[in-house]
Amino acid sequence: MFSLCSVSMTLILGVYGPSNLQLGPNSSILIKPNPLFVENIKVEEMDDANTRPMVYGFYENPSLDVLTTFSEAYKTSLPANTNKQWIYYLNQGSQINISYSVNSSSSHSLVLIIAQGSEGLAQWLEDPSYPNTTLSWNVIHGNGTISQDIGKSSSYYVAVGNLNSGVVQVRLDIKGRALLYNTTGAYYECNLRRKQCSMRFFLAGRNAALLTSPPQRPGTATGMWSVKLSYGPRWITYLLGVGGMSFLIWLVFWYLNNMQSTHQEGTRDPVGPMESQQTPLLSRKDDDLTSWGSSYDGLSQDDEYNEDGLDLTAPQGKQVKDGEYNSNIRRLCAICFDAPRDCFFLPCGHYASCFECGTRIAEAAGTCPICRRPMKKVRKIYSV
Repeated sequence: MFSLCSVSMTLILGVYGPSNLQLGPNSSILIKPNPLFVENIKVEEMDDANTRPMVYGFYENPSLDVLTTFSEAYKTSLPANTNKQWIYYLNQGSQINISYSVNSSSSHSLVLIIAQGSEGLAQWLEDPSYPNTTLSWNVIHGNGTISQDIGKSSSYYVAVGNLNSGVVQVRLDIKGRALLYNTTGAYYECNLRRKQCSMRFFLAGRNAALLTSPPQRPGTATGMWSVKLSYGPRWITYLLGVGGMSFLIWLVFWYLNNMQSTHQEGTRDPVGPMESQQTPLLSRKDDDLTSWGSSYDGLSQDDEYNEDGLDLTAPQGKQVKDGEYNSNIRRLCAICFDAPRDCFFLPCGHYASCFECGTRIAEAAGTCPICRRPMKKVRKIYSV
């Protein structure tokens, strides 16, 4: 039960937990969570910008067929061991081109990178001189151009770092082609100037949400929009899932307990004290435990014994007198030796006593004297 609750909380707080998004210009982010676990989303702007992002709702995924261009120019002065970065959200099929011009009297070089996501940027910040942590890593000096094709829709950081001991100035012209989702045909539109936009997802539907940003950066200190995205869980799914898994676990434990009980009953010692007390009273033939079998085994053994005891040379198949005594002893009750064996025990099927003695055993001990299994009933055998 604890593990099931842990999985549910991981989905609610981990996979579909709240997240803070940083948006650059011309962002076009498709939001399509699993409607089985998410009932709605809430989008809220965290700062006051002069222009606000938009939230759109569609019954199906919008087409990624709007091509636009963007161009930004930056001139910055980097002190020693510092960096500067700019964020863009680019969809698959976009392209970014960066032209640079490094001004340094001592011909110092800089590091220019394109990193995918905040994790890629964090890895580069840990070791700026290591080239294999980013999508594109370049040592720049003088003038030049860098181009990068985008193969996956994600946020990308353009960053420049100064690993030198002095101040270095650089000019960057960032241009590119961006593929955006088509917003025509949206059934829901919401501007974040309301501070919060909310949209529901249909359980059996294919609707999707789209978060977009204006083409120009906001007039904020960071030059980007900060947006909080929250997911509303579909509680009925989690409740049914936890309840169903709890029932399955209970069913497994119930089955294992029944199997264990059956195994313990089957491994009990079939030789009991009553048998050891009665065995010396029987003839040598009856000392064999196989003669104390079930009612079906006993009947078949009696038939074999009668056939063996017949004198084939005597007229009309009369039995020899030597076997007559053993045959009579075999049919007597093993408890009282007075009445014939005329009953058998359920469910084991053993027969070794008369109906009167068998009834007393069932009422007193309640176990078969042969196999020691619990007795449920004593059935009388009627001879026709």
